[in-house]
Amino acid sequence: MNSFPSGPVDQVVGTALALIGEDIDTDRIIPARFLKCVSFDALGDQVFADDRSELNGEHPFDQQQFQGASILVVNGNFGCGSSREHAPQALMRWGIRAVVGISFAEIFYGNCLALGLPCATAPAETIAALQAKVLTSPALPWTLDLETMTFASATDQWAVAVDSGPRQMLLSGRWDATSQLLDQGEEVKRLMQLLPYLNGFIAQ
Repeated sequence: MNSFPSGPVDQVVGTALALIGEDIDTDRIIPARFLKCVSFDALGDQVFADDRSELNGEHPFDQQQFQGASILVVNGNFGCGSSREHAPQALMRWGIRAVVGISFAEIFYGNCLALGLPCATAPAETIAALQAKVLTSPALPWTLDLETMTFASATDQWAVAVDSGPRQMLLSGRWDATSQLLDQGEEVKRLMQLLPYLNGFIAQ
């Protein structure tokens, strides 16, 4: 499995997994009974747990040809439903590092951005062609390039879109609030010295 995203994200490279279906919601991505976890660590094993159980090993997340995939290709309104951050956490911990689709639910999109997972969009006909290509050539490596705004393999290239604000956050690394905080350690310490409730006095 790839390491978790950190710092600037300009490209995601890897094989892809096609998950066909409209309006796939967060309750399907990670069923509610798994939300009781103390940490997100084990969620990767439970992603799409109910769908996978029903399909008895035939779900794309179980199929051998898609193991190790890092780019998920989906359809419209992906991530709708409950506004749970567990959904992108589960996908990321399974190994997904980017999602390409027709459209995304707004809160799911924001939760992905907070993890450094780009959500790129393309027209329905493009996504259909991409999914067909992924299904017939699952071992083919792909590159999602946020600089050129393309999704490409050695043989094909399609234009994709990412909203300008999130794109700049990914390219600059500003999506990563923890790293930004750690990088400004000295400034944080200086600010802490000025905070009265941390230093035993009351500001006048």
